[in-house]
Amino acid sequence: MDIKNLKYFLAVARAENMSKAAKQLHVSQPTLSKTMRSLEVELGKKLFIRHSFSISLTDEGMLLRDRASDLVAMADKIEKEFTTLDDLAGGEIYLGLAESYQIRYLAREIYKLKEKYPNFTYHITSGDTEQVTEKLDKGLLDFAVLCETPDSNKYESVKFPQSDIWGAVIPASHPLAAKKNIEVSDLIGQAIFVSEQSWNNEIKAWAGDRFPELTLEGSFRLSYNGSIFVREKLGILLTFKDLINTEGQDIVFRPLYPELKSELYLIWNKYQNFTPLAGRFLEQIKAAFS
Repeated sequence: MDIKNLKYFLAVARAENMSKAAKQLHVSQPTLSKTMRSLEVELGKKLFIRHSFSISLTDEGMLLRDRASDLVAMADKIEKEFTTLDDLAGGEIYLGLAESYQIRYLAREIYKLKEKYPNFTYHITSGDTEQVTEKLDKGLLDFAVLCETPDSNKYESVKFPQSDIWGAVIPASHPLAAKKNIEVSDLIGQAIFVSEQSWNNEIKAWAGDRFPELTLEGSFRLSYNGSIFVREKLGILLTFKDLINTEGQDIVFRPLYPELKSELYLIWNKYQNFTPLAGRFLEQIKAAFS
């Protein structure tokens, strides 16, 4: 299957219009239409539903869109890696990051690397463990950052220098805002926001036997979005300290009691072959975090 044809397919899928996609790709509409028909013949499936002035994807087309996105991203990554192998002043690194104030330590090392290698560029994607490890496993990322102990059978890792402290982000007008710490009993009967991953792992372990009494109002992969709901007095957000700015705001942060901590890890695939720049980056991180 030709990568160029997959790039054409993705352009059509995004534009939802053959003429518009042809203009974006700088090819004629008949050429693009012929390429898409050939792709359908090659796969033996109908990929598009053609309307009067637009097109939409079939179920098979949506499946190909998801798979093609990964394939094209991987092809682009490989091409860039090889074109920068001889660039002594640059290269590219792909990172998938969890949310944590400790990302600042990673940013500092990236800054140092930029000073040494002016042409160095980096690509950041954010997400929870499931999202970033999926991309790492597919080879779309060089490194990922997790807020949980990584699978040592699959990954190598370096622990970040500090731990993340869990707490509750609460409306300043809420009665619980007057407390110094938040206990499990305080959260019973309250609407709780937290990531689904943390709800089923860290929070479940912390709450112990009283976990079934807690109520998950909604799950957020990004704490900032959760804090918006807290500001609208829809519930209480459980998240790491220093992720949400509460200074001079209408919300407050109160640590959980007993104290709940999470470790942060930079991980990479076992037996992974790095580009020269990615290898230098890893050695720099190991030295800094030790």
